[in-house]
Amino acid sequence: MHSTKPGDARAALSLIVTLLLWASAFAGIRAGLQSYSPGALILLRFLVASLALALYALLTRMRLPAWRDLPGLLLLGLIGITGYHAGLTFGELTVNAGTASFLVSSVPCFTALLALLVLRERLTLWGWLGIAISVVGVTIISLGGKEGLHFTPGALLVLLASLCESVYFIVQKRYMQRYSSSEMTAYTMWAGTLFMLPFAPALLHDWPQATSAATLAVVYLGLFPAAIAYGTWAFTLARLPASLATSFLNISPLLALAISWLWLHEVPTLLEVLGGLVVIAGVLLVNTRGKLPAGSGEQRSAAAPDTATAVGASAAEGCRIGD
Repeated sequence: MHSTKPGDARAALSLIVTLLLWASAFAGIRAGLQSYSPGALILLRFLVASLALALYALLTRMRLPAWRDLPGLLLLGLIGITGYHAGLTFGELTVNAGTASFLVSSVPCFTALLALLVLRERLTLWGWLGIAISVVGVTIISLGGKEGLHFTPGALLVLLASLCESVYFIVQKRYMQRYSSSEMTAYTMWAGTLFMLPFAPALLHDWPQATSAATLAVVYLGLFPAAIAYGTWAFTLARLPASLATSFLNISPLLALAISWLWLHEVPTLLEVLGGLVVIAGVLLVNTRGKLPAGSGEQRSAAAPDTATAVGASAAEGCRIGD
């Protein structure tokens, strides 16, 4: 019998912590929305996260980005941080936490399609089937509200957030060759926070009358899922194969479902759960059988990580991801 190496145990613990923190973000958003408007919530959340990352940057003497990269990093912050979290948070006004996490899990399918269009990465028949299955699952979720079969507008916003996250993954590939994951996280999070500043009046209005529970939930979102989880994820990827680590992200919606039930007592409808499981089945097909084998003769960039790795580097949160 082989003994577990201490490094492997630390990596496994880091992975578990990351998954729990990212999964908890969906319930944390719903808790914060009890007192804060969506714009005020995301600004407060990312002010907290940005301050935490600024402290980390000072302690580690993080280098500043090159001037030539600033426009691209600002664009990444706008799309991957502001766009994603605005869509997710506004969407959760009408979509419960567990359902939102299922919708966000469709990110790998969007990323695979964008990689096909932008990076010329080919999909197998299984990959196309996985995307089709995920579309069916998303449709079921979008129509499966508590009042029966009707379209939920919030589901479209969460879906648009997932699309923003997928664009972020594709665009960031060129910068990952020059910057570490911690640097990219800090730069894009600071940039995204800048674009949230127009919500400052809403935050100044909501903060004095917000409950302490809602404010603590938003501060928690900024410190743990938005800042600390990125560090634990980087620690995990440095010690485990990316394909293995990212495969566990598929259980994040189930964790989010359990956390939202324990924290908020939210119970999704049977149709929402069914749709979520269909989405995950499609994502599993895309991630495991969707890419052409390395020896197929298709052209690929040697420096670019594959789609599954790019998706895993998020998150959503959720990574970013949730996150």
